Amino acid sequence: MPEKIRVAVVFGGLSSEHAISCVTAGSVMAAIDPARHEVVPIGITRDGRWVHAPEGQRLAIEDGVLPEVVDGAPLDPQRVLAEADVVLPLLHGPYGEDGTVQGLLELVGVRYVGAGVLASAAGMDKAFMKLIWQAQGLPVGPYVIVTDREWRLERARKLDEIKQLGWPVFVKPARAGSSMGISRVTREEDLLPAIEAAREHDPKLIIEAGVEGMEVECGVLQGRDDGPTEASLPAEIVMLGQHDFYDFETKYLDGTSRLEIPANLPPEVIERLRATAVRAFDALGCEGLARVDFFVTPGHDLVLNEINTMPGFTPTSAFPQMWAATGVEYGALVDRLIQTALKRPLGLR
Repeated sequence: MPEKIRVAVVFGGLSSEHAISCVTAGSVMAAIDPARHEVVPIGITRDGRWVHAPEGQRLAIEDGVLPEVVDGAPLDPQRVLAEADVVLPLLHGPYGEDGTVQGLLELVGVRYVGAGVLASAAGMDKAFMKLIWQAQGLPVGPYVIVTDREWRLERARKLDEIKQLGWPVFVKPARAGSSMGISRVTREEDLLPAIEAAREHDPKLIIEAGVEGMEVECGVLQGRDDGPTEASLPAEIVMLGQHDFYDFETKYLDGTSRLEIPANLPPEVIERLRATAVRAFDALGCEGLARVDFFVTPGHDLVLNEINTMPGFTPTSAFPQMWAATGVEYGALVDRLIQTALKRPLGLR
C-alpha cells in the first residue's frame, strides 16, 4: 500500500478572521480522504502560539458562538511544516493570507495550496490589488486610499477626496476580509465614526464609491496540468433581511442572505464575467484558487470589487457552492487543490 500523503492544515491565526479560519479548517479536514491522507491539524492561537490542535477541538459556529484555537501542545512550526508533503494554510486575513505564512513555507521548502508570496500580499492589500488591475485594463470603481500617516497629518485633504466620491461610500480596512470593519456611509456626519471603526482593524483604509447593481462572486481554480485557468458559474448574493450590505452577520450568523447560482444574468454576461474573473486571477499571478467579487450594474457593466486568495470553505461559503453548481463537489474540490499543490515546483516559479 502506498504511503499516505501527509497534509498539514494550518488554521486560526492573529487576524480578526480567526474564527472563520477555524470553521473553514473544520469543513476541509472533514472532506479529506483519510484512506489516502494523514491530516496534521496545526492551530495558531490569537496571541500567535503554534500548537498541535487537540482531538475534539470545536471548529464550527454553534448557537452563534464562534470557535477559537485556545490550547494544544506547543510545536516547532518549521520542523512540523517541513515534515509535511503539502500544507493547507487555511488562514484568512493578515498574518496568514497576506504572504507572511507563504514566505515561511517557501523558506521551509514545502509545497502548499494557494497563492504565493507576492500574489497573496497584493490580493490582501486592496490598494495594490486595484492598482495592478487598473494597469491591466480591468474595470475598477472610484476609490480613495488613506494611510495612517495621511490620516494623522493630512486629514482635511483626504476627507475632501472622499467627499468627491459622492454618497454612499464604503469604508473598509485595506487589509481585512469577511466584511470586518466595513461600513456603508450615506451622509457626511457618519464618515468619521466609520473611519475610526475601520481603523480598529487596519491603519490603512480604502474608501470606495458605491456602485449601483447586484453583488456577484465567481470561483477561480488554477488549471489542471498547466492548462488554462478555470472559472465557476457565478453566484448572485440575494439579501433577505434588513442589512444594508453583505456584512459579517449576513454571511455567517443570521441567515439573511442566500446565493443564486448561476446569477440571474444573461448567458453572455455570465461568460464575460467568468472571463474577467480569470483575467483578474492571472493579473495578480495567483495560484491554486481564489474568489473574485464583482458588482454588475443595471446596464450589465462589470466592476471588480476584490479578490480573496484563500476564500472561506465553510458549509455556507460561496466558493464551494459555486464549484458544486459547476460540477465539482466539495470533496473533489479539496482533493484537486491538494493535487495541484503537490505538482507545483519548489522555489521560483
